[in-house]
Amino acid sequence: MTIQQLEATCKQVRRDIINMTADAGSGHPGGSLSATEILVALYFHKMKVDPTNPHDPGRDRLVLSKGHAAPGLYAVLARKGYFDPEEMKHFRQLHSILQGHPDMKKCPGVDASTGSLGQGASIATGMALGAKHAGNPCHVYALLGDGECQEGLIWEAAMAAAHYELDNLTFILDNNGLQIDGSNCQVLSLGDLPAKFAAFGFHVIELAEGNDMAQVVDALNQPAAEGKPTCIICHTVKGKGVSFMENQAGWHGKAPNNEQREQALKE
Repeated sequence: MTIQQLEATCKQVRRDIINMTADAGSGHPGGSLSATEILVALYFHKMKVDPTNPHDPGRDRLVLSKGHAAPGLYAVLARKGYFDPEEMKHFRQLHSILQGHPDMKKCPGVDASTGSLGQGASIATGMALGAKHAGNPCHVYALLGDGECQEGLIWEAAMAAAHYELDNLTFILDNNGLQIDGSNCQVLSLGDLPAKFAAFGFHVIELAEGNDMAQVVDALNQPAAEGKPTCIICHTVKGKGVSFMENQAGWHGKAPNNEQREQALKE
């Protein structure tokens, strides 16, 4: 896909996120909207995946460590062809394949069940280590939230990833600056994240505009540093694309009503 085609896909995915959360009356639109470019670039540009063979052992993997951003992942999987987009109308309903957080036993294309913050980084590290031992050439990606990086287990996983020289592992950090209770700085300051990941032994790439598709694609296209895991830190906007949601912590886990849905879809 061209950059323009990827951007058009992002618009569709954002519409899907708004409709899913509005239909359900619950969900997490803010962090799904901020991560849209990352998810679209991964599935429609970078990752080696086949929706007709979702369990291919050689496929690349994504672990959505910030599992509350499930609407964004579901929209991308639907538009990629893993399941009928009509399924999105059943988001968060009892027995739906699209639960509030990703369930790999229910939803095709989901590589790990996530939701308890911090655990996805360890799952992805284990996947990458297992692939190394098996001689599997796949690449493993983990999408992390910035508030999630207040979890100690993120840093335990980072130590292990560097120790085992997992150059087949990439952490992507959706750094939108906000979490459910306010700004990261108010809740628990994260300090200098690029310096921290570098100190933990990662090859670090920092994007000033993590919602700029060209920047995201360029970062994903950079070759891995031999013997080092990679961390791509994307400075994004929470609620990106919807004026009344942008940079508002209150939209972390609140669904739009019908009037707000219409305004968001027009935008």
